[in-house]
Order: sequence, then structure tokens, then C-alpha cells
Amino acid sequence: MRIAIIGASRGIGAELLKAAIEEGHEVTALVRDPAKLNISTPGLKVITGDILDPSSVAAAIAGQEAICVCIGIPPTRKPVDVFSRGIQNILAAIGTESNQKLILITGIGAGDSKGHGGFFYDRIINPLLLGTSYADKDRAESILKASNVEWLIVRPGFLTNGSRTGKYRVIENLSGVAAGKISRADVADFILKQLASPTCFGKTPLVTY
Repeated sequence: MRIAIIGASRGIGAELLKAAIEEGHEVTALVRDPAKLNISTPGLKVITGDILDPSSVAAAIAGQEAICVCIGIPPTRKPVDVFSRGIQNILAAIGTESNQKLILITGIGAGDSKGHGGFFYDRIINPLLLGTSYADKDRAESILKASNVEWLIVRPGFLTNGSRTGKYRVIENLSGVAAGKISRADVADFILKQLASPTCFGKTPLVTY
């Protein structure tokens, strides 16, 4: 496939980039600093820019079959709007007649996954350090759900740097569920499997061990 990865220099985006290249996909990476990419291959096109720049977003997603939004920011208590503004820029660039698939990575605590991270995370970490970020992730999710694109919102559990195992749970009904850990590599595995055989589009699954 032709896949655009927005936020490909670190975290889930970096793991997705590596795995996609290994599987033979053609990847376009939109990154702020190309020097931070630790991979160079004929199957990779790099565009310098970020999700808040409409022109670089449009350049990155043009002609792509799938768009994967893997951006993240450090913990902050300041107002955040990068997730919602970014999704608006992507949707504007996609237009209304596209059949591109759009995958957004948010996290445990977004939307109706709030309250499923365990006591310490739900009562202390998220409200004190991640509250403004997750408020904006909620806005981004709402904007995406209201669009007419083929979307998938992935909510990983607590991220680790573990290996790609391909063995994890994909949970849609969170009743009685608390998120566990999941490696960034296995989140990338889930994304690529969904692009190959879509079963969760239009949904907001939790991915966790």
C-alpha cells in the first residue's frame, strides 16, 4: 500500500514506519526534523513539515491509500489544540470524494475509554498531567467521527518499547475492562493488519495485552 505516516520519527510512528517498510509498503513520512529518522530506504519519501501546516499535510497525503496520524506531545497543563487542528487540516486536504483510509492514534482516557486506565492513572496522572491533551484528543475524535472518511481510532494501553509479538487483545466493549500494557511495535502491527484486512474501521478499539 501507499501509506502516509504523520509523526514518524518517534514512538508508534517510528515503529509503524519500520514495520511498513519491512513489509514492502511505500511510505511517505511527514516529520519536523528528517535528521531524527533512523531509516533510509528506496521505499521511503520524507516530507519536512508538521500536522499544523496545511501545505505539508496536503503534500504528504496526496495519492496515499492510507493516512496514519501518530503524533504525540510531552505532558503539559497548558492548552492543547494540535490534535484537533491537525485532524481538521487532514480532512480539508482529503476533501469529500476520497476513499483514503484515516487512522488516528489517541490513547486510553480518550472518549468512552475514560475511566478504564486504573485508579492511579484515572485519578492522578491523566487529570494532572494529561488533561488538556486528552481534552483535545476528544475533540479530534469527535471531528473525525463526524467526517465522511473511512476512519479508525486506535486507543493503545500503556506503551512500552517491547518487541512486535502480534499477540494482544482488541477490545471494543470496555465494560469491566482496565487497560494493560502494549508495545509500540504491537500497536504498529495492529495498524498494518487493519490496513490489510479491515475489521475495526468506524470503531474505537482499545489495544492491550
